[in-house]
Amino acid sequence: MPAGTTAQEADQPALSLEQKTTLRCAAAFAMVADGQKRGNPEALAYPALDERGKEFFVRSSARLMDQTGLDRAAIASIMQREAQDLWDNDQVDQIMPSCLLLLSASGI
Repeated sequence: MPAGTTAQEADQPALSLEQKTTLRCAAAFAMVADGQKRGNPEALAYPALDERGKEFFVRSSARLMDQTGLDRAAIASIMQREAQDLWDNDQVDQIMPSCLLLLSASGI
């Protein structure tokens, strides 16, 4: 098991680049939507994500559960790690342009 990998992470199937990107974007949307709700000026610079971001989050989670066989708790755990990584590395603004394109392409 690679350094820094937990037993829970090791039990999870490897995710494709598309799946990882979807999870990171869903996490970023949740973070921005929360910031928008709190009136954060940086978050408010993005389109409103409360409804569309939540829908993306829900649909993406369901699709990933179907694709991977992971349960809701496992998907939530992965998404939480992604959100923490985005926060720790101050990457939300960096990935939001491509995530917004993904959201637009999703038709949500």
